[in-house]
Amino acid sequence: MNTLIFDTDDKLGEAAANILSGLVQTKPRAVLGLATGGTPVGIYNQVVSDFKRGMFSFREVTTFNLDEYVGLPVDHPESYHSYMRHHLFDHIDLPAAQAYLPDGNASDIAAECRRYDELIDRAGQIDLQLLGLGHNGHIGFNEPAHALIRGTHVVELAEETLQANARYFQSLDEVPKQALTMGVGTILKAKMIVLVVKGADKAAIVQSALQGPITTDCPASLLQTHPHLIVLLDRAAAEKLGGTSP
Repeated sequence: MNTLIFDTDDKLGEAAANILSGLVQTKPRAVLGLATGGTPVGIYNQVVSDFKRGMFSFREVTTFNLDEYVGLPVDHPESYHSYMRHHLFDHIDLPAAQAYLPDGNASDIAAECRRYDELIDRAGQIDLQLLGLGHNGHIGFNEPAHALIRGTHVVELAEETLQANARYFQSLDEVPKQALTMGVGTILKAKMIVLVVKGADKAAIVQSALQGPITTDCPASLLQTHPHLIVLLDRAAAEKLGGTSP
């Protein structure tokens, strides 16, 4: 595990973007696992800026997103399809046919989960998986549980997750109660994982995830087993970590 701590959001976002962009430069046919939410926005802004300076191309890249809400139209402003178009896809030269997200409106959700896993398998191992961290330790939408599912699956979102995501909707009642998510097994198979966390409200769960026991009660704790985990934190998110240089 390589943990880096930054004084500003801009420096953190730039560091994460440099890792992603550097991979695409050195491996033009890279397979990327992408995340959504508030944390990656600055990262994608920096990636777009680098792309517009002609530093690299996404023409041969393939991307797989971690998750999508169930039952939310793809053109809804809070769908992850819309998020990715707004923050990244509409601003780079990634062919639409090479950008994959799970279909939360599929008529057969179980079949959609199988289809998504097959697409990932066919693309080969994910080279870089970008992750954020939920307040309860979830990664993707893999919520704390007695056992975690390896492949793509439907999940009932925890109340804490619903509350956290309510800021993106008009009210808590509008937040979808289910999502499709890439499984922990798929996430852990990535060659490299980049975990990005910001804010003092995440400090306790950062400590549990990175220095606590490995347990399905904190899905992110399983990242401790990964051979190539890079953790990028702002100083507030890192404040409870022991044994980490500032």
